[in-house]
Amino acid sequence: MSKTILVVDNDPTQRRPITAVLEREGFAVTLLLSGDALLDHLAKGGACDVILLDLVLPGRSGIETLVDLRARGHQHPVIVLTASGGIDTVVSAMQAGACDFFVKPASPERIAISINNALSIGALRSEVAQLRKRAEGRTTFDDLVGNSPAMQLVRRMGERAARSSIPILISGESGVGKEVIARAVHGSSDRAGRPFVAINCGAIPATLVESILFGHEKGSFTGATERHAGKFQEANGGTLLLDEIGELPMDIQVKLLRVLQEGEVDPVGARRPVKVDVRIISATNRNLVQAVSEGLFREDLFYRLNVFPIEAPPLRERREDIPTLVQAFIQRFNIEEGRPVSGATQETIDLLVQHDWPGNIRQLENAVYRAIILADGPQLQPYDFPAISGLSPPTGPNQAASCPDVDLRSTPDAIHPPQADPPVRILDDEGHVRALDAIEGDLIKLAIERYEGHMSEVARRLGIGRSTLYRKVRENGLGEFAGLGGA
Repeated sequence: MSKTILVVDNDPTQRRPITAVLEREGFAVTLLLSGDALLDHLAKGGACDVILLDLVLPGRSGIETLVDLRARGHQHPVIVLTASGGIDTVVSAMQAGACDFFVKPASPERIAISINNALSIGALRSEVAQLRKRAEGRTTFDDLVGNSPAMQLVRRMGERAARSSIPILISGESGVGKEVIARAVHGSSDRAGRPFVAINCGAIPATLVESILFGHEKGSFTGATERHAGKFQEANGGTLLLDEIGELPMDIQVKLLRVLQEGEVDPVGARRPVKVDVRIISATNRNLVQAVSEGLFREDLFYRLNVFPIEAPPLRERREDIPTLVQAFIQRFNIEEGRPVSGATQETIDLLVQHDWPGNIRQLENAVYRAIILADGPQLQPYDFPAISGLSPPTGPNQAASCPDVDLRSTPDAIHPPQADPPVRILDDEGHVRALDAIEGDLIKLAIERYEGHMSEVARRLGIGRSTLYRKVRENGLGEFAGLGGA
């Protein structure tokens, strides 16, 4: 997904070389001729990742535009362009909120470095803002990634539920982001900014569940050396997420039901109950209706929790969100790992969209994290996801590097002169026609070996798309052969 650079300059002789450099670097460029045009573009929600702003513009000057830009709350990184590098001009621009400047005409290297630095600053600001909102309990549904119909339904349901203190049960497979939805409900409610406490009920030792949830007094049992408030009291005034609620022991389910009915908890060893004001959100990857029928979950508690159900969709039902999720993960891991990856190739995106992701968003996140560490180039390639593509990263310089006058991808016949057709067996040992899948696998293996793993040429010779080829390589277990040459 290309980053969008706004070039605000009314001088065509200066715009052309800058635009040429940006487009050569793979950026999408939008040209604007004045400060008013820039402010209008942003007011309408136009795409923008970095702004190149000339200081000399018709009407509103560059400095005035920058001041108005910040006053209106736009925090996009701004690089100012100037015909002279006077210190007063630079200081004024920096004080107004610019992150960098360069004197026209600038070298292509200077422009590229300045843009990439600005993108890093923008990504860091965005990540810090997200972390601050999360820490303050102000995450909203606008912070959820994805605009698929399934996610739009989740947003609508969650925003309605957030307007009241109605108990919510979020169900869905592991890794779909149930806690993120719960945080958005909390941040969109009148409890935003108050405590949001999440507890995984399946991760608590059975002997400690009551103490951790409801608290205990000092000396109430062996090892209770001090008073403990418990999760309900920690979340007082805010929201408590009971994740994996279906894992609670039956005796604790009885006590939880009483808390929900009476609005008070009984800490272990306490003389009297403690009043609490907590909004309860539950989450589970289990079928609680089946658990109730099997006697593993109390029916009265189920109906108490399942007042407002929200179904979190698995990733395979919202594939159109995968490119946006991938880009969001790339941006985050670039910051965390200090990596310069700008995105993923279209072939890679197609590969990831076609995958079923049984581990959902958590699996995708971990796959992108691993790919970021593996990546050697500016964009993620299919072989950076070996578990999905079945491909291995190139292990050494390919032969094209040692023979610069020969293009292995375009002239394989010059490297491999015509020979007698090698055998691809059609009949089995008993003389019967082999299964089509088996013949297909042998043919793909032959093509990969013949063209030394150059997958573009393999796909072209077989008459199929590269994404289809990668899928068939994976299905036939041919990853080790596909990694023999560059893709």
